[in-house]
Amino acid sequence: MESRRDRSGDPGSGLLRRRSLLAAGVALPALAVARPASAQAGVLVEPSVVQQTILGFGGMNHPGWIGDLTASQRETAFGNGTGQLGFTVLRIPVPEDRATWSREVATARRAAELGAKVFASPWNPPASMTETFSGGRRLRYNAYAAYAQHLNDFSTFMRNNGVNLYGISVQNEPDYAHDWTAWTPSEMVRFLRENAGSINTRVIAPESFQYRKSASDPILNDPAALANVDIIGAHLYGTRTEDLPYPLFREKGGGKELWMTEVYHPNSTDSADLWPQALDVGEHMHRALVHGRFQTYVWWYIRRSYGPMREDGQISKRGANMAHYSKWVRSGYQRITATANPQSNVYITAFKSGSRVVIVAVNKNPSAVYLPFTVRDTTSATIPTWTTTATRTLSQDSTITMSNGTFGAQLAAHSIRTFLIG
Repeated sequence: MESRRDRSGDPGSGLLRRRSLLAAGVALPALAVARPASAQAGVLVEPSVVQQTILGFGGMNHPGWIGDLTASQRETAFGNGTGQLGFTVLRIPVPEDRATWSREVATARRAAELGAKVFASPWNPPASMTETFSGGRRLRYNAYAAYAQHLNDFSTFMRNNGVNLYGISVQNEPDYAHDWTAWTPSEMVRFLRENAGSINTRVIAPESFQYRKSASDPILNDPAALANVDIIGAHLYGTRTEDLPYPLFREKGGGKELWMTEVYHPNSTDSADLWPQALDVGEHMHRALVHGRFQTYVWWYIRRSYGPMREDGQISKRGANMAHYSKWVRSGYQRITATANPQSNVYITAFKSGSRVVIVAVNKNPSAVYLPFTVRDTTSATIPTWTTTATRTLSQDSTITMSNGTFGAQLAAHSIRTFLIG
């Protein structure tokens, strides 16, 4: 049984079960059927058809489990120059022990200085607030108000140290609580109804480990609980493509935000530099944004052998896939309609900010693919592009000329390419 020190650094054994979910066929399936090559299917991008506002891309820092990012690694993660990831979201824990809160400050403060949103998730309340029961450990019902104050105290501590938290979660993975505090959906609703209104920053819930709607439906169906939630948060461990859409959120979510707050994909065993396997990250991000309509995409550890930054502080191939989005699709950009799957194993995601359009194209085929693009409401432009392949990482590629809103582009075999228009 693998320790969660390697999803982790924390005690426990959650990873093996997560991995077994993926191995058992719960992993995201490939999209359907190849079109004949003669079809030469093109891509239509429609900037006037907005889908969702993007709030950022980023990852987790947990100094208590694997050590803090160094000063230079903070720049690599949250800076947006050459060789940097351009992350705009940082997730940190809410340690149950107040004596350790100070270790969360340095990276969070630098990320905030570089413009990132910082949010926090607790694994456990202080031990004095919990009790054991047949299902494990839970927050005592008569400690709900004290727990809300505990979350407020952490938010205030961070603010006093230069970090205004964007939001704070009620509980990390309440439905996967083998090694931390469990919450039933009804307990979560009760806390949200009765206590979350006193929390002094945006409230995130429920952070189900597999985007289980049974954890979030009760919140959406309870107006009093929903009124005290600002962000519906979810993790995507083994979540199937068909389970990514959320009609109830679109019906009842109103002005709430929808965040994907944790994942690693496809596993934590392989090196993040394996190619073309790292392209699974680019495809997974596409699916989360297009099928799930998430507004954020947050990896587990920022620095890890399977993460966006290697232990030596350099960007990995998985990290390059993330950066093809995060460096050019900044917080506040909007995802727009585009032909999502013009050919088998080709995935297109498009975004805009004002007159600027960004297109990210993933080609998982072992051969090059040529695509004609039409971008409505545009005329002529010179389009810089960047590509990652087996031998290139976030490398500036050839510049393309668009005329009358159309251009053609070659996607190299096993590649991800970003196009910047305007």
